[in-house]
Amino acid sequence: MSAEELHGHGFGANPSPRIVMMGLRRGGKSSICQVMFHNMQPLDTLYIESTTAPTTSVFSSFIDFAVMELPGQINFTDAMIDAERIFSSCGALIYVIDSQDEYINALANLHSIIIHAVNANPTINIEVFIHKVDGLSEDFRLDAQRDITQRVTDELLDDGLVNVSISFHLTSIFDHSIYEAFSRVVQKLIPQLATLENLLNVLCQHSGIDKAFLFDIGSKIFVATDSSPLDIPTYEICTDFIDITVDMNNLYAVDRRPKSGSRTDPNANSNNNNNNNHNNGIAVNQNTTDRPEPIPPGRPIGSTSRLSNGVILYLQQMVKGLALVCLMRKESMPKIALVEYNIEFFRDALEQLWLIG
Repeated sequence: MSAEELHGHGFGANPSPRIVMMGLRRGGKSSICQVMFHNMQPLDTLYIESTTAPTTSVFSSFIDFAVMELPGQINFTDAMIDAERIFSSCGALIYVIDSQDEYINALANLHSIIIHAVNANPTINIEVFIHKVDGLSEDFRLDAQRDITQRVTDELLDDGLVNVSISFHLTSIFDHSIYEAFSRVVQKLIPQLATLENLLNVLCQHSGIDKAFLFDIGSKIFVATDSSPLDIPTYEICTDFIDITVDMNNLYAVDRRPKSGSRTDPNANSNNNNNNNHNNGIAVNQNTTDRPEPIPPGRPIGSTSRLSNGVILYLQQMVKGLALVCLMRKESMPKIALVEYNIEFFRDALEQLWLIG
């Protein structure tokens, strides 16, 4: 793989792509990209072929970036591979390890890649996805994570690499762990993350909200949350609520027909006929039909739901494909007008922050 081929896929002076995904063959890189960015069902990924060339998935949200997946056979000892060109412009390196396979070779490959990446970009974030943990028991998952973490950190210390930013995540495409892990990766690339978290903290404090997330609707990645503790069941409920809200929103259409008995202009029909006959010589059909118009693509979505335990879920679409998802107690419902009033201020602040960024 030549430097020219990599440059053709977005590397070089252009700061995009921001994330590079690597790992050995059959490690699960392509499955992650297909599930995260192309809405493929996890079971359908069993039929995906191994990656033989660089592929790019574009992610457009509060920040715009791309995820570059590199084939597992890439070898940095090859003189044709320019590590400087690959890593100098990316913010994070994701390395995927198959936890159900023997990972000694993967760790050796990871160590070699980290050395090249850090030399080219000392500030790069290294994210290790210990993948396919759905087939392991809870004890084996934790043992594998401890073993991999210990081996990688020991090898880095032996080479004198003590300031490497590296994190380890247990992931699977069959649950929400891959979305949470990817969310953590994306958050490190958002310069305004501290401001977003502070805005969410203020919103929760003044609105009686127990937990608030700022999600990307398409990928279900949360770009920010407030400072209260995060637990996986809460995150799973919020992502499922987004799916239900979007599906329900697509089922309905807006009826823009005139209300029966409503006042109409007596000259409306004649005006419409004149417009049909004299609109630059082109007939324009303006007659209303019995079929309601579909929801416009830009129409914001919103939903409120009460769970069996009394917790209230509240969703409101924000800017740039983001959605605010809040969890509240049932005692907060009488003051929902205040909550919505504060959310409007939060929306305005988010728009200003996005424009500035």
